[in-house]
Amino acid sequence: MWQTGMAVWRVLGIASLACGLAAGGVAAVAFGGGSAAPGRTEEGSWRLGEPVRYENLTVFPVLSRDAADTRAFITLDEALQSGEVVVTENGGDAIQRSRDGRPVAIPESGGPRVNQLVLINRGKRPVILLAGELVSGGKQDRIIAKDRIVPAGAPPLPLDVFCVEHGRWSSGSKFEAANLMVHPSVREQAAVGQQQSKVWDAVRSGTTSQSVTVAGGAPAASPPPAISASSLGGAVRSAAPTEAYAKLYSSDAIGVPVESFVEEVRKRFERSTGGLKDERVVGVVVAYGGEVAWSDVFASPALFERYWPKLLRSYVIEALARPRTKEAATSEDARDFLRALQGRETTESEPDVYRWREVDEGRYVEIRLDALRPAEITLHWLKIHRTS
Repeated sequence: MWQTGMAVWRVLGIASLACGLAAGGVAAVAFGGGSAAPGRTEEGSWRLGEPVRYENLTVFPVLSRDAADTRAFITLDEALQSGEVVVTENGGDAIQRSRDGRPVAIPESGGPRVNQLVLINRGKRPVILLAGELVSGGKQDRIIAKDRIVPAGAPPLPLDVFCVEHGRWSSGSKFEAANLMVHPSVREQAAVGQQQSKVWDAVRSGTTSQSVTVAGGAPAASPPPAISASSLGGAVRSAAPTEAYAKLYSSDAIGVPVESFVEEVRKRFERSTGGLKDERVVGVVVAYGGEVAWSDVFASPALFERYWPKLLRSYVIEALARPRTKEAATSEDARDFLRALQGRETTESEPDVYRWREVDEGRYVEIRLDALRPAEITLHWLKIHRTS
C-alpha cells in the first residue's frame, strides 16, 4: 500500500538496467547519492507497464508502489488560476499585493524584456515550474525556461522565459494559466538549447527530430507527418493575440483532429492502467515510431495526474509532426532508455528550496528537480533523446 512520506526517484543514481529482464517485469531501482534524508528510502521498486500504442506514438507507463507526499506543492497552472501566483512583464511601475496584503513593487528594469518576466508567489505553498509550461497574455505568450521551485513568501522573482508568439508585442502585462505544455521538440530547445531562435524554429517547424529527413535534407522514406511545417507556420502566423501556440491544438487551424488523437490515447492509457492493484502511475516513457525519445517521471501519482492532461497533448503534437511509421519501440528499448547517464554534470541550487541537476552524455540529457524542503525528494525527472 501507499506510504506517504517515502521518497522516490533518486534517478541520477539508478543503476544500469539489465537487458535480460522480461518485458514488463518488475525491476529493482537503486537510488544512490549520499546518505538518506529523513523520511526517504534509498531503494524503491518500479516497473514499466504494458505499452500503449496508437499510430506512431507509444507510451510506456512507469509504475511504482512507493510515493512521496507532494501535497505541500502547487503547480504553476493551479497557482495562477487561484491567484496565489502573479506573473507580469518585467519592467514598468507595476505594483502587486503580497500574501499579507502589503504592496510589493516589481523591480524596475528599463522596460519589458522578451526573455524575462516577474513572478510573485503570494500563496502558502512552494510553486513548481517546469520547462516548457506556457503562460498566456502579457505582451507575448511565453514558456518557462527551466525547472525550479519558488518558495512561499519569496521576493519578486526575475523569471527566465522564451517567447512562443512571434511578432506580437502589445497590450497587457498580466499572465494567465494556459494549461498547456509545449511539445517535446520545443521543450527540448527551452530546457537544453536555451536559445530563443531555436525555440521559435521548433514552434514553426513542429519537430527538430532528425528522423524526419535523411542525410542531405531529403524527405524521409516513411510516410510524411500529419502536421507539416507549412501548416504549423500558417496556424501560428494567423493566430489571434495570446493564442499563437494554443492554435496548434485547433484542427481548424492545422487541418488535423488533434483532440481525437489525444482522446484515443487517453482511453487506451486508462484501460491499460485501470486495473492496477498496489501500484500507481508516476510517469511515462514516450516513443515515436522506433525511437524512444522522452520521459517524464514524478515523485507521486498525484503529481503525475496533475500534469498528465497537458503532457499527453504535447506528446500528441510531436507525434503528428513526425513521420508516420509502422516501427514501434519495445519495452526493452524503454528500459534501456532509463539507464543512468555518466556524462558532464551541471548543478544549480537555492539553499533549503531546490536543487536542479543536468547530466549530458552524447545525444542524451537528463534533468532532475529536487525539493529540499519539507523533505528532500525528486519532484520531477526528465530524460531527453536530443533531436539537435
